[in-house]
Amino acid sequence: MSLLAVEQIGRRFGGVVALDQISFEVEEGEIVGLMGANGAGKTTLFSMIAGNLKPSSGNIRLDGKRISGLTPDQVSSLGVARTFQIVRPFMNMTVLDNVAVGALFGKGRQRTLAGAREQAHALLAEVGLDARAALPAGMLNLAGRKRLEIARALATEPRLLLLDEVLAGLNGSEVTQALELIIEIKQRRALSIVIVEHVMKALMRVSKRIVVLHEGRKLMEGTAEEVTSDPRVIKAYLGDNRYGKAA
Repeated sequence: MSLLAVEQIGRRFGGVVALDQISFEVEEGEIVGLMGANGAGKTTLFSMIAGNLKPSSGNIRLDGKRISGLTPDQVSSLGVARTFQIVRPFMNMTVLDNVAVGALFGKGRQRTLAGAREQAHALLAEVGLDARAALPAGMLNLAGRKRLEIARALATEPRLLLLDEVLAGLNGSEVTQALELIIEIKQRRALSIVIVEHVMKALMRVSKRIVVLHEGRKLMEGTAEEVTSDPRVIKAYLGDNRYGKAA
């Protein structure tokens, strides 16, 4: 049985169809890439998996149990965590306490603030922010805030981690470091990951499979090699530069 099963999911906003009959699965310990141009429905799909939006149709299952329609805190307690494309930490709280919040209210539910902070310290060391633990989160640059976002998600002790464009806005060296961090996190933890990203090189490096969305529908699903050689994907996104950014 797959860890995550997305079954014929659809979402409408009034008369606008944002997603139409999307289906795919994620196995235990697998990294799946989710690719699509702006407006393809990637973040909407994440929001439905995480409980921030309810599907208009279809089901989402975790370990075979239906989670579509549950609230975000209920989904989190079952082991699903997400990051957000637009990073909004608690700016006036310390970096440490931003992560401690996740430890207090996630799947693990630390019972004391001291315990949550101890867990947060370990996570900040893991993502390379331990030296900045006492700083207000608002003092971090974008790359630091992206790492903080990952640490906050990990603090909830997820089995499934949804990463929404964690590389967006980073320079070349920061992208390389962020990819290395994602790979290291995966190697250290019994964790499944779905990652949204526009940069095909990044998805090819970390993903076993890639699901391609186009105008709210699933265009195709396959390995990185299959995706980059598929004429539909080349026409819709890649053009002549197969390994550059999606349009």
